[in-house]
Amino acid sequence: MTIAGSDSSAGAGIQADLKTFNALDVYGLNAVTCVVAETPGKVSRIQPIDLEVVRAQIEVLAKNFPIAAVKTGLLCSAGIISTVARTILDLGLRVPIVVDPVITAANGDALLERGAIEAYEKQLFPLASLITPNLDEAAQLLGSRVSDRKSMEHAGKELKKKFKTSILLKGGHLTGENALDLLFADERIVEFSAPFVRDVATHGTGCTYSAAITAELAKGASLPDAVAQAKKFVTKCISNRLRWKTPSGSVDALRH
Repeated sequence: MTIAGSDSSAGAGIQADLKTFNALDVYGLNAVTCVVAETPGKVSRIQPIDLEVVRAQIEVLAKNFPIAAVKTGLLCSAGIISTVARTILDLGLRVPIVVDPVITAANGDALLERGAIEAYEKQLFPLASLITPNLDEAAQLLGSRVSDRKSMEHAGKELKKKFKTSILLKGGHLTGENALDLLFADERIVEFSAPFVRDVATHGTGCTYSAAITAELAKGASLPDAVAQAKKFVTKCISNRLRWKTPSGSVDALRH
């Protein structure tokens, strides 16, 4: 199950999650938290869903399907984060929960309302099996810049200590030849690396990555194996990207 926002351009959010689930041979369920009017590179408007409707979606799915894993994406407000966390607790869902803390858009636009990060930290992160911040999100959660491999190791250890769960720190914003991610789980640091795919400007890679991890966990993979398979999948989605010509130039999208 994905609990996330709806992306009108279908490259991120629940659309990316469901495409990923389908490609990886698991059946995807979704609870919509907000409706986002966007195209790659620009978020025009976000409309949150009523809190009772968010709760009702999760409840009806949990009571009627054998859910094997859950991921969260854009939750956009403290109220929605709190509702999601309380509903998971009330339902007693004891499955892997992957939290992708979507704080900003790919272009840097803020996606969360005031108080949302505190709600993440106090209510949802304690339920997570894995948190998957990128470097910008890690910086906001820690209050310090993350800019290279050394600072990634320090940040990942601090995040794991602070939130007491596994952390996948995504280094896609680093410069260099490889896209480097570090998994902090148990007492180990596991590195995942793939060559950067150049000349592709799209969004939804974080959603796709976390959805792929969730799919692999649902199938019974260990956490390191799930991340390894997800890394290969998202890299292939970027490499095989779609591209359309538009009046203003061109637009790219992941090919799930």
